[in-house]
Amino acid sequence: MRIAPYFFCAALLSGFLRIDGALAADAAFQAWVQSLWPQAQELGVSRATFDTATHGLAPDLSLPDLDIPGRPEKPSAGQAEFVQTPADYLKETAIEQLAAHGRKLFDQYRAPLAAIEQQFGVSPAVVLAIYGRETDYGRAADTHSAVRVLATQAYLGKRKEKFQGEFLLALKMLEDGYVRLPDMKSSWAGAMGLTQFLPSEFYKYAVDFDGDGRRDIWHSVPDALASAAKQLVDKGWQRDLRWAYEAHPPANVDCTTGVPENTRLIGDWLGGGFVPAYGRTLSAVERAETASLLQPAGLYGPSFLATKNYFVIKEYNFSDLYVLFVGHLSDRIVDPRPFETPWGNVAQLSTRDLNRMQEILTARGYYHDKIDGKAGMKTRAALGDYQKRNTLKVDCWPTAALLAHMEAGGRN
Repeated sequence: MRIAPYFFCAALLSGFLRIDGALAADAAFQAWVQSLWPQAQELGVSRATFDTATHGLAPDLSLPDLDIPGRPEKPSAGQAEFVQTPADYLKETAIEQLAAHGRKLFDQYRAPLAAIEQQFGVSPAVVLAIYGRETDYGRAADTHSAVRVLATQAYLGKRKEKFQGEFLLALKMLEDGYVRLPDMKSSWAGAMGLTQFLPSEFYKYAVDFDGDGRRDIWHSVPDALASAAKQLVDKGWQRDLRWAYEAHPPANVDCTTGVPENTRLIGDWLGGGFVPAYGRTLSAVERAETASLLQPAGLYGPSFLATKNYFVIKEYNFSDLYVLFVGHLSDRIVDPRPFETPWGNVAQLSTRDLNRMQEILTARGYYHDKIDGKAGMKTRAALGDYQKRNTLKVDCWPTAALLAHMEAGGRN
């Protein structure tokens, strides 16, 4: 339910009205907040909880990706997962430091981690890696008010309906006593706790694993790790299946085949010339699993045979680099070796330029997915198809020169 058409634009631009030297919440925003009371009441939120949580609430205009009437859209800084090169995102020093601390936590929480693996089938290293990636094992404290972030995104964000539901569920979390309002901190995206759950994810996946009668993803490491495991399982995690295998491709590898839909038995990939890194020998069970080819930097870096569990982790955060970070960190917690193939020296195009590439590829029939300014598997494969059609070097990597070629016309 929205107040149309976001009136009082001037107030929205400032976010606040200054009255007698004090900051008062934008009247239009407050009117919208109050309009949500009936829906909050349906969820079981009391008037007292609603009023306490929303008293003096004002939008946080410092958040990225807001759609503010009257304000020219600024290029988004974006999440690191989508604006950094693989080499920048997966820095060896950061991975090693996190792996070293993860090994200590593995020993510290050995009993609950073993119980989590027994119940959910998710290895201790994987849930520890998520913990490490999301909040640096709890050492990176959230600083935003979750209620304010979610309300702002619901009012001025680009996914208003989604965040309106999250805002209402945040109020329900307060009503149900899972967290106190002063302690309800989140990231700039509204995710909370040691393993970063939105309110809807909390209600779906959070579990009480330490037996104290509370689902506490903020302070209880066993609860947070078990909740992460439950989310993976509910999204399709398969027990005893690796997330991916680094493999050296044959010289004639076709990078355009690196899309999720193109699955083959791992044994067939190996039969086609792929060689597991570090001379790893795969069992008959492993060779019988299906996998997709993943080349995060096109031909300029490591290649992977990504299993079904790779795409389950991607449901946690829809980024190839995020999955690579979590997957590789989970490996490094138990095996100190880095990727055998180093990352090449490639540059990352801006989100705006990647958007433009996707628009051109879509118009010419190469690309059939959403235009989001992210160089994911399907975008890279479409670029490779374009390179093939135009007799260019096929490396499946977006560059400024390739964009210039596309804008100059190219062939189809």
